[in-house]
Amino acid sequence: MQGQLWIVAAPSGGGKTSLIAEAVRTLDNVVESVSHTTRAARPGEVEGVHYYFVEPAQFQAMIDADGFLEYAQVFHNAYGTAAASVDALLAAGKDVILSIDWQGAQQVMARRPDTRSVFLLPPSLEALRERLTARGQDNPDIVAQRMAEAEEQISHYRAFEFVIVNEDFQRAAGELQALILYDRLRRTRREADLQPLLRQLGQE
Repeated sequence: MQGQLWIVAAPSGGGKTSLIAEAVRTLDNVVESVSHTTRAARPGEVEGVHYYFVEPAQFQAMIDADGFLEYAQVFHNAYGTAAASVDALLAAGKDVILSIDWQGAQQVMARRPDTRSVFLLPPSLEALRERLTARGQDNPDIVAQRMAEAEEQISHYRAFEFVIVNEDFQRAAGELQALILYDRLRRTRREADLQPLLRQLGQE
Protein backbone atom coordinates (compact mmCIF):
# COMPACT_ATOMS: atom_id res chain seq x y z
CA MET A 1 0.00 0.00 0.00
CA GLN A 2 1.31 3.42 -0.96
CA GLY A 3 2.26 5.51 2.06
CA GLN A 4 0.55 8.76 3.03
CA LEU A 5 2.26 12.11 3.54
CA TRP A 6 1.38 13.93 6.78
CA ILE A 7 2.20 17.38 8.12
CA VAL A 8 2.20 18.01 11.86
CA ALA A 9 2.63 21.66 12.84
CA ALA A 10 2.49 23.44 16.18
CA PRO A 11 3.78 26.55 17.91
CA SER A 12 7.04 26.26 19.85
CA GLY A 13 6.22 24.31 23.01
CA GLY A 14 3.19 22.71 21.37
CA GLY A 15 4.56 19.19 21.83
CA LYS A 16 4.86 18.05 18.23
CA THR A 17 8.32 16.51 18.68
CA SER A 18 7.10 14.19 21.44
CA LEU A 19 3.82 13.32 19.71
CA ILE A 20 5.52 12.49 16.42
CA ALA A 21 8.14 10.38 18.21
CA GLU A 22 5.36 8.46 19.97
CA ALA A 23 3.57 7.79 16.67
CA VAL A 24 6.80 6.54 15.10
CA ARG A 25 7.50 4.35 18.13
CA THR A 26 3.98 2.93 18.40
CA LEU A 27 2.77 2.43 14.83
CA ASP A 28 4.25 0.25 12.10
CA ASN A 29 5.44 1.91 8.91
CA VAL A 30 5.42 5.47 10.25
CA VAL A 31 8.57 7.54 9.88
CA GLU A 32 9.51 11.18 10.34
CA SER A 33 11.11 12.86 7.35
CA VAL A 34 14.76 13.88 7.77
CA SER A 35 15.43 17.40 6.51
CA HIS A 36 18.46 18.78 4.68
CA THR A 37 20.25 21.71 6.26
CA THR A 38 23.26 23.90 5.59
CA ARG A 39 24.13 24.33 9.26
CA ALA A 40 26.92 22.38 10.91
CA ALA A 41 26.11 19.28 12.93
CA ARG A 42 25.85 19.83 16.67
CA PRO A 43 27.42 17.44 19.19
CA GLY A 44 25.51 14.16 19.19
CA GLU A 45 23.72 14.75 15.89
CA VAL A 46 24.00 11.94 13.36
CA GLU A 47 24.00 12.34 9.56
CA GLY A 48 20.82 10.90 8.09
CA VAL A 49 19.15 10.58 11.50
CA HIS A 50 18.77 14.15 12.69
CA TYR A 51 19.52 15.94 9.39
CA TYR A 52 21.32 15.58 6.11
CA PHE A 53 24.12 18.12 6.43
CA VAL A 54 25.03 19.71 3.09
CA GLU A 55 27.04 22.65 1.82
CA PRO A 56 25.17 25.82 0.74
CA ALA A 57 26.13 25.23 -2.89
CA GLN A 58 24.60 21.74 -2.81
CA PHE A 59 21.45 23.08 -1.16
CA GLN A 60 21.14 25.77 -3.84
CA ALA A 61 21.62 23.16 -6.56
CA MET A 62 18.69 21.21 -5.12
CA ILE A 63 16.57 24.37 -5.15
CA ASP A 64 17.53 25.01 -8.78
CA ALA A 65 16.57 21.43 -9.65
CA ASP A 66 13.17 21.83 -7.92
CA GLY A 67 14.24 19.13 -5.51
CA PHE A 68 12.47 20.35 -2.37
CA LEU A 69 8.86 19.97 -1.31
CA GLU A 70 9.50 22.96 0.94
CA TYR A 71 12.48 24.94 2.13
CA ALA A 72 13.21 28.03 4.20
CA GLN A 73 16.04 30.26 5.29
CA VAL A 74 16.25 30.51 9.08
CA PHE A 75 18.77 33.16 10.14
CA HIS A 76 21.97 32.15 8.33
CA ASN A 77 21.02 28.53 7.64
CA ALA A 78 18.70 26.83 5.17
CA TYR A 79 16.40 23.87 5.84
CA GLY A 80 14.42 21.82 3.36
CA THR A 81 12.47 18.60 2.74
CA ALA A 82 13.81 16.70 -0.26
CA ALA A 83 11.05 15.39 -2.54
CA ALA A 84 13.04 12.34 -3.65
CA SER A 85 13.63 11.15 -0.08
CA VAL A 86 9.95 11.48 0.80
CA ASP A 87 8.77 9.82 -2.40
CA ALA A 88 11.05 6.82 -1.84
CA LEU A 89 9.59 6.30 1.63
CA LEU A 90 6.00 6.67 0.38
CA ALA A 91 6.65 4.17 -2.42
CA ALA A 92 7.96 1.73 0.19
CA GLY A 93 4.61 1.92 1.99
CA LYS A 94 5.71 4.23 4.79
CA ASP A 95 3.49 6.97 6.18
CA VAL A 96 5.80 9.99 6.32
CA ILE A 97 5.38 12.81 8.83
CA LEU A 98 6.81 16.26 8.17
CA SER A 99 7.41 18.38 11.26
CA ILE A 100 7.27 21.87 9.76
CA ASP A 101 5.75 25.30 10.38
CA TRP A 102 2.73 26.73 8.62
CA GLN A 103 4.78 28.41 5.89
CA GLY A 104 6.41 25.10 4.99
CA ALA A 105 3.03 23.40 5.21
CA GLN A 106 1.63 25.84 2.64
CA GLN A 107 4.44 24.99 0.23
CA VAL A 108 3.91 21.24 0.61
CA MET A 109 0.11 21.38 0.32
CA ALA A 110 0.38 23.50 -2.82
CA ARG A 111 2.62 20.86 -4.41
CA ARG A 112 0.89 17.80 -2.93
CA PRO A 113 -2.81 18.57 -2.38
CA ASP A 114 -3.43 15.02 -1.08
CA THR A 115 -1.23 15.68 1.97
CA ARG A 116 -3.00 15.26 5.31
CA SER A 117 -2.33 18.07 7.78
CA VAL A 118 -2.65 18.35 11.55
CA PHE A 119 -2.23 21.41 13.76
CA LEU A 120 -1.56 21.05 17.48
CA LEU A 121 -3.12 23.67 19.73
CA PRO A 122 -2.10 24.25 23.35
CA PRO A 123 -4.94 24.17 25.91
CA SER A 124 -4.23 27.85 26.69
CA LEU A 125 -1.58 30.53 26.22
CA GLU A 126 -0.81 30.26 29.93
CA ALA A 127 -0.09 26.54 29.59
CA LEU A 128 2.14 27.23 26.59
CA ARG A 129 4.07 29.88 28.52
CA GLU A 130 4.53 27.44 31.41
CA ARG A 131 5.92 24.80 29.03
CA LEU A 132 8.37 27.24 27.47
CA THR A 133 9.47 28.51 30.89
CA ALA A 134 9.79 24.98 32.30
CA ARG A 135 12.42 24.14 29.70
CA GLY A 136 14.80 26.40 31.59
CA GLN A 137 16.72 27.07 28.38
CA ASP A 138 15.62 30.63 27.62
CA ASN A 139 15.62 33.93 29.45
CA PRO A 140 12.34 35.88 29.88
CA ASP A 141 12.95 37.99 26.77
CA ILE A 142 13.38 34.88 24.62
CA VAL A 143 10.26 33.31 26.14
CA ALA A 144 8.30 36.48 25.33
CA GLN A 145 9.58 36.35 21.76
CA ARG A 146 8.62 32.70 21.43
CA MET A 147 5.14 33.47 22.79
CA ALA A 148 4.65 36.17 20.16
CA GLU A 149 5.81 33.75 17.45
CA ALA A 150 3.48 31.07 18.87
CA GLU A 151 0.44 33.34 18.63
CA GLU A 152 1.35 34.08 15.01
CA GLN A 153 1.64 30.35 14.26
CA ILE A 154 -1.67 29.60 16.01
CA SER A 155 -3.46 32.20 13.87
CA HIS A 156 -2.96 29.92 10.84
CA TYR A 157 -4.61 26.80 12.28
CA ARG A 158 -7.51 27.08 9.80
CA ALA A 159 -5.17 26.10 6.97
CA PHE A 160 -4.98 22.56 8.41
CA GLU A 161 -7.37 19.64 7.95
CA PHE A 162 -7.28 18.32 11.52
CA VAL A 163 -6.78 20.02 14.89
CA ILE A 164 -5.66 18.32 18.10
CA VAL A 165 -5.61 20.11 21.47
CA ASN A 166 -2.50 18.88 23.26
CA GLU A 167 -3.62 19.15 26.88
CA ASP A 168 -3.10 15.52 27.92
CA PHE A 169 -0.17 13.84 26.17
CA GLN A 170 -1.61 10.31 26.06
CA ARG A 171 -4.94 11.52 24.71
CA ALA A 172 -3.30 13.73 22.07
CA ALA A 173 -0.94 10.91 21.07
CA GLY A 174 -3.89 8.55 20.71
CA GLU A 175 -5.77 11.06 18.56
CA LEU A 176 -2.82 11.54 16.21
CA GLN A 177 -2.35 7.80 15.86
CA ALA A 178 -6.09 7.30 15.30
CA LEU A 179 -5.96 9.76 12.38
CA ILE A 180 -3.10 7.85 10.77
CA LEU A 181 -4.85 4.49 11.23
CA TYR A 182 -8.17 5.87 9.99
CA ASP A 183 -6.54 7.12 6.81
CA ARG A 184 -5.16 3.65 6.06
CA LEU A 185 -8.73 2.34 5.78
CA ARG A 186 -9.64 4.56 2.85
CA ARG A 187 -10.74 2.43 -0.11
CA THR A 188 -8.59 4.39 -2.53
CA ARG A 189 -5.49 3.53 -0.51
CA ARG A 190 -6.38 -0.11 0.11
CA GLU A 191 -7.72 -1.23 -3.26
CA ALA A 192 -4.40 -2.45 -4.71
CA ASP A 193 -3.50 -4.14 -1.43
CA LEU A 194 -6.91 -5.85 -1.31
CA GLN A 195 -6.82 -7.33 -4.84
CA PRO A 196 -6.07 -10.93 -3.70
CA LEU A 197 -8.99 -10.84 -1.25
CA LEU A 198 -11.29 -9.14 -3.74
CA ARG A 199 -10.55 -11.86 -6.32
CA GLN A 200 -11.47 -14.52 -3.76
CA LEU A 201 -14.70 -12.62 -3.11
CA GLY A 202 -15.51 -12.53 -6.81
CA GLN A 203 -14.89 -8.79 -7.13
CA GLU A 204 -12.31 -8.75 -9.93
